[in-house]
Amino acid sequence: MAAEGTAAVAAAAAGPGNRAVRRLTALLTCAMAFSMLQLFLLGALGPRLVGELGVSPTVLGLTTTVGFGTAAVLSPFGGRLVDRIGPRRSLVFLLVVSAVALALIGAAPGAGLLLGAVALGGVPQALANPATNKAVLAVVPPARRGAVTGVKQSGVQLGAFAAGLPLAALAGGLGWRGAVWTASGAALLAGAWALRALPADPPVRPAPPVGGSFVPRGTTAWLAGFSVFLGAGIASVNTYLALYGVRGLGMGPTTAGALVAVLGVAGVLGRVGWSRAARPGRAEWLPGLLAGGAVGAAALLAGGLTARPLAWAGAVAVGVFAVSGNAVSMVLVMQRSAAGRAGQDSALVAAGFFTGFAVGPPLFGLLAQSGRYGAGWLLVAAEFAAAGAVAVLWAVRDRRARTEKAA
Repeated sequence: MAAEGTAAVAAAAAGPGNRAVRRLTALLTCAMAFSMLQLFLLGALGPRLVGELGVSPTVLGLTTTVGFGTAAVLSPFGGRLVDRIGPRRSLVFLLVVSAVALALIGAAPGAGLLLGAVALGGVPQALANPATNKAVLAVVPPARRGAVTGVKQSGVQLGAFAAGLPLAALAGGLGWRGAVWTASGAALLAGAWALRALPADPPVRPAPPVGGSFVPRGTTAWLAGFSVFLGAGIASVNTYLALYGVRGLGMGPTTAGALVAVLGVAGVLGRVGWSRAARPGRAEWLPGLLAGGAVGAAALLAGGLTARPLAWAGAVAVGVFAVSGNAVSMVLVMQRSAAGRAGQDSALVAAGFFTGFAVGPPLFGLLAQSGRYGAGWLLVAAEFAAAGAVAVLWAVRDRRARTEKAA
């Protein structure tokens, strides 16, 4: 069943070859960007939202909790849904719901509707990884999957760049609502592109028995645990980096938004580069390495309180190391999943990542509320260190198991 939902896409790609793969990669990258754009926008526009809507830094963190909490709960179901309805329906639905959620955010008069819109935005987040990963497995030759996965995962960071620079700058002219509505219109256009570019899916299949499909096992369980801690740290950076720039470092809102854009660009380059390097035999050690680099990135952000250029270096390092860890984990899922399990395993690892995204910002928000940003970045460093410990322990156990099996 795993291949059935993407068989039409594979058939369409077989003729034109590399050009079809490139077009598919661009579409998947776009889908990943819109799946999380709302939360990057809330982070980049945080200073304006705090001022105009009267929300506190703690409530700003709660928006991330609601969005990713919803995504964490829905992700296991999202993997099964993608298996049933196919990539075309999944991607079009993802982009349309993203557009609706963004439109509602732009219309929000206060915290109530804002939180409701963010909860709706958890739906496309739950669908994004399983839908795009299954399309990669169906269409892309094995030798190119790492690179293509890195590119399409970098779509999330392209969303961060768009939120932090062009949309934040647009908010300076049109207001933050106009910037969010512009993003909503772009998501609708992307949905029309997906509807036109992808061939029709086969008929929807009946739901398979649930069984133990919601329980991560083996490598998937380790990667899900790693992703919980990694996501907690990344979400805190995404949500509070711009606010930190304004309140902690004395930057203007546009300059602080540029910090988010810098992180986004570094994340694009990091995800593509590290995913290319994630070949079997080497990929197992990369999550621990990247988590170690992320600890240093958090320390640089804290150092920005004494020397502002360190904050810019920290934003770059978060993109290169922390953000790239999620892309590498998705490469590992595709390398290690049993036949027919890639979509569901992707969803379970993503559920761990989203759980971390839901937990991290409220903890950081308690410190940000009292202006203790240095302590907040130390908390982030501890979360990244925990992710590294899980990753290294798994890599050691995995190597030992493979050695014993070979013997």
